[in-house]
Amino acid sequence: MIRFERFELANGLKVLVHEDDSTPMAAVNVLYNVGARDESPDKTGFAHLFEHLMFGGSANIPDFDTPIQMAGGENNAFTNNDITNFYDILPAENLEVALWLESDRMMSLNFDERVLEVQRKVVVEEFKETCLNEPYGDVWHHIADMAFKVHPYRWPTIGKVPKHVEDATLDDVRQFFYRYYRPNNAILAIAGNIKTEEVKALVEKWFGDIPAGQAMERKLPQEPPQKRLERRINEANVPVDAIYLAFHMPARSHPDYYVADLISDVLSNGSSSRLYRRLLKEQELFSSIDCYVSGSIDPGLFIIEGKPAHGVSLDEASAVIWKELRELKDGPIPEEELQKLKNKMESTLVFSELNVLNKAMNLSFFELLGDAELINSEADFYQKVTTADLHRVANEILTEENCSELYYKARGIVEEQPVG
Repeated sequence: MIRFERFELANGLKVLVHEDDSTPMAAVNVLYNVGARDESPDKTGFAHLFEHLMFGGSANIPDFDTPIQMAGGENNAFTNNDITNFYDILPAENLEVALWLESDRMMSLNFDERVLEVQRKVVVEEFKETCLNEPYGDVWHHIADMAFKVHPYRWPTIGKVPKHVEDATLDDVRQFFYRYYRPNNAILAIAGNIKTEEVKALVEKWFGDIPAGQAMERKLPQEPPQKRLERRINEANVPVDAIYLAFHMPARSHPDYYVADLISDVLSNGSSSRLYRRLLKEQELFSSIDCYVSGSIDPGLFIIEGKPAHGVSLDEASAVIWKELRELKDGPIPEEELQKLKNKMESTLVFSELNVLNKAMNLSFFELLGDAELINSEADFYQKVTTADLHRVANEILTEENCSELYYKARGIVEEQPVG
């Protein structure tokens, strides 16, 4: 049981505090309720750009990294479709350094053309390196484009094209910042060797006078149910062929999310999982195969990806995957197989919560989902899943009409039976 206290400042900043005297450290996590899904279709990649800009200097601090390092700490950030998350971990006695730094960049960034130009180049270069020049780097561009037609998940976090970030102006940046990076659109979680009353005073001291922004109300278009199999062949300079199957699945807060997550484990979690054991180890039809869920806040994707072994065509690879899915849907999953996966999931959750930074991150995220108390309920949700649930959800989501199937072909290889 992870105990915590919750309070809210007058400007709308939600704060969660967890005392943990088993560590000398403190973790500070600031989650902003903004991600790639909040961007305009003609201005994508902005949330990711801001992840970089937030380290480029703020109102009173020209350099974020040096003070945190001098305090014996480290920091980093990540962005996805749903959130932008910044975190710091440092000796607990230096907690105020992290709060000072985070509050200053929440107050106001250093809106400077030179800083913007530097970070624009960094982000565009990252786009080129990870998407355009890296093998399979643009896979998510294809999958998102196939699976989503109206919801903003149809573009990846890094953006549709580099030009959107290249064309970003200071005015664009300023507007995006003051709309989304406000205290009333953020959740601050602090965990570690701290005292709640002292933390309350420090948070009020550093964050209390930051003005709130306008209340944000999302009106995102809902993705309609997929009605037919989407198929695409993409030829590229990659070492070997690859296949990707993406199925629509429930949102992160839906009870069936936990069922779908366990189904992905049945298929690909460890050496005894079905796809790994049967298709890779026993039949040697794949050199690698994996299955996972996107975990997105809105209804997301259940992904199967694999690289066929030498001499195995993409059509053959597709056929054997579908055969395994049909078998999964036709027969009940043995109770023993399910319980083994539940136990593994529970141990994973318990182990992750030993880390003070993970606790701060998870408290923030579950608060965003609706209640930070979910951090203590996840294992129970998984334990309550039944074999009947697995059978039902597998039959609901693992269907052809709910699937986007991508053949990622190495150039020069001719398929005997091309997908039509």
